[in-house]
Amino acid sequence: MVWKPEIEELKRRQAFAEQMGGAAGVAEQRKRGKLTVRERIDLLTDSGSFREIGKLAGAATYKNDELIHVRPSNMVIGVASLNGRKAVLTAGDFTVRGGASDAPIGNKSGHAQRMALDWRLPFVRLLDATGGSVRTFEQIGRTYIPTNPTTPGVQDLLCCVPVVSAVLGSVAGLPAVDSCLAHFNVMVKGTSQVFPGGPPVVKAALGIDITKEDLGDERSQVYESGVIDNLAETEEQAFDMLKRFLSYLPDNVWRLPPRVETGDDPNRRDEALLDLIPREKRRVYDPHAILDAVLDKGSFFEITPHYGRSRIVGLARVDGYPVGVMLNNPKRLGGSMDVAAGTKVIRFLQLCDTFHLPMIYFADEPGFMVGPDQQRQGIVRAGAKMVCATLRTRMPWMSVIVRQLYGVAGQCHDRPSGMFKRVAWPSAHWGSMHISGGVSAAYRRVIDESDDPEAKRAEIEARLQALSSPFRTAEAFNIEDIIDPRETRPIVCEFVRMAQSMLETQLGPSPTPYMP
Repeated sequence: MVWKPEIEELKRRQAFAEQMGGAAGVAEQRKRGKLTVRERIDLLTDSGSFREIGKLAGAATYKNDELIHVRPSNMVIGVASLNGRKAVLTAGDFTVRGGASDAPIGNKSGHAQRMALDWRLPFVRLLDATGGSVRTFEQIGRTYIPTNPTTPGVQDLLCCVPVVSAVLGSVAGLPAVDSCLAHFNVMVKGTSQVFPGGPPVVKAALGIDITKEDLGDERSQVYESGVIDNLAETEEQAFDMLKRFLSYLPDNVWRLPPRVETGDDPNRRDEALLDLIPREKRRVYDPHAILDAVLDKGSFFEITPHYGRSRIVGLARVDGYPVGVMLNNPKRLGGSMDVAAGTKVIRFLQLCDTFHLPMIYFADEPGFMVGPDQQRQGIVRAGAKMVCATLRTRMPWMSVIVRQLYGVAGQCHDRPSGMFKRVAWPSAHWGSMHISGGVSAAYRRVIDESDDPEAKRAEIEARLQALSSPFRTAEAFNIEDIIDPRETRPIVCEFVRMAQSMLETQLGPSPTPYMP
């Protein structure tokens, strides 16, 4: 065997890479309740499918020209299959210099990012890494202008292929931003944190002592800010979320999302829909019951469930076809859109438009949330952004008005052009503003000058409520159709099937670039 010595040397160097940061580093990783980078890759990918790239990259130590050891790069990259579909993968190794983003060997993450764009494959980041380290200054003998070879090009990547990120440890600096340069991200409860600068940086800048958990765990990043979409209990569950999210999307924008057989009858008519919406307008109902009755059974995958909770968004299947789904949540702020919900919805609209997913919106919109708190957060400007985001979309869109549509927020169910369909249930009502509040404003003088203001207000409200029947709106052809709620699934299935030929004409990047 002519090249046996070199093959043995190859195996030796590969073994150095598989040792990662050494026994002590691996032990510390396990002590923190985290898997190693190679355990994560094995858990995420289809068995035996990971083809590593740049495994031999590392910092070598020689003595008299004899190799003593190689400290491997803290970035592992490669191509693998996830549920049978190819994807490009990057994974930070915290056991090697804490995964510091300015201390890898070469631009491995940039190479992987370019591969995903050039090969038109989904891009997966497993993040367990800090940002830059001042130790690098001493090693190179100077400071440096803060640029990163990975960042340029990500703006194109987000417009062309699905990008997902899992935060699997304390992530700071560039890796923290990378977690958001994605269409979907997830963190693990109890072991993950996200921040631009960790507790020592906060102490130096602001004089505040704070733990990494109080600074950036799920309490602030999932529930308060919505920086991270979903929360997993374990790393394995996080990987399942990544794979499920990707299952609804095409490999790239030049393809349609994949259809699968779900075995759910497209003509199914659920009797429960007849009694779902209470006749009393102030009573709430379970919005998820609509999804169970109309979508393919068990297909709904909710995105960002803990943030902007007055609006529910997620991916699902209708007759096997992937779709985007939105509905108002009457259990939260009465379903009113606040700044947080608007931020969430805008990202979701961009996602569906980018990857050719028809939109199905079950509308019960009482309007933009009012009050001093929302005023301070800028609800008016947020509302303006929501209007523009809706009007810019081009994917086929169907709105099912299940209860109410009011004000400018109510306008965000419609689009002036493109494939659009709108139907309403008999429980629907609508207007520029609610009658109860509108009467007090429009008839103030009449009410104030009456002998019995309360009686006069009630009289006027009753008169206007009589005009609010959806059938009167249908008489004027201001609503296309009022349907039996049990007909919703067959009608939605027919719309989604018809939408496929329209989506074929929209393949390629969206005219509106995706913004994270």
